[in-house]
Amino acid sequence: MPDRIIVITGSTDGLGRALAGDLAREAAITLVLHGRDQHRLDQLADDLAGEPATIRTVRADLSELAQVHRLADQIAEHTPYVSVLVNNAGVGGGEPDGTDRRVTVDGYELRFAVNHLAAFALTRRLLPLLDRGAPARVVDVASLGQAPIDFDDPFLEHGYSGMRAYGQSKLAMITTGLVFARQLDPRRVTVNSLHPATYMPTKMVLQTVGHSVDSLETGLHATRRLVLDPALDGVTGQFYDRTTVARAHPDAYDPRIQQQLWDLSVRLTERR
Repeated sequence: MPDRIIVITGSTDGLGRALAGDLAREAAITLVLHGRDQHRLDQLADDLAGEPATIRTVRADLSELAQVHRLADQIAEHTPYVSVLVNNAGVGGGEPDGTDRRVTVDGYELRFAVNHLAAFALTRRLLPLLDRGAPARVVDVASLGQAPIDFDDPFLEHGYSGMRAYGQSKLAMITTGLVFARQLDPRRVTVNSLHPATYMPTKMVLQTVGHSVDSLETGLHATRRLVLDPALDGVTGQFYDRTTVARAHPDAYDPRIQQQLWDLSVRLTERR
């Protein structure tokens, strides 16, 4: 039986780092671990070198769409198929007063760009590899913190707050994930999202919130379940609160909003 090839974005810290370390202990797995800092990727690879899994690293800054596309090209060039794509990389809520609003080189609000558009573009680009790896899975690390999408001002030039931007980006990720799930044959590729835990003690949480609620192990268990649990074969289009099926914001299920967001996301992520 060939190795399962699992791609994890944002693998050098927090939940991504914990998931990489956990899965590295599994035999017959190849991990393709993404980060934006080569030194930290090299350190991660060194830390996992003695584990049974095969470790590969790929570097890209997901705030720049050209690098997202190059990342997809790099994975496709060196990877015959993908068994699981874990869209984990993200930017947290930041300062609530909006003083940390940042715009990417593409002119997009940072949280919408990294948390949603990068995951959307990478998923679309890797669909052929996921189909070759069937039965395959896409796992979107989202959040219970969701906010309606302002289609008149998706980059929140007015009324900005970090938490509003974060919530909008996570709802966008969940919403397009539901569209992917509807489009794809669940016998070949499933797409699910989850809120892994509340305020895990990761660097992102501690810097922006200042305290933790759930343990990192809670989030790791919930995410690992979506990656590996055979009981979830063929299960698609679900949003989980940790390990329990839950309902996302109602907008995620609105066909009109789904189509509007899909069209916007395609337009914003077209290769230039």
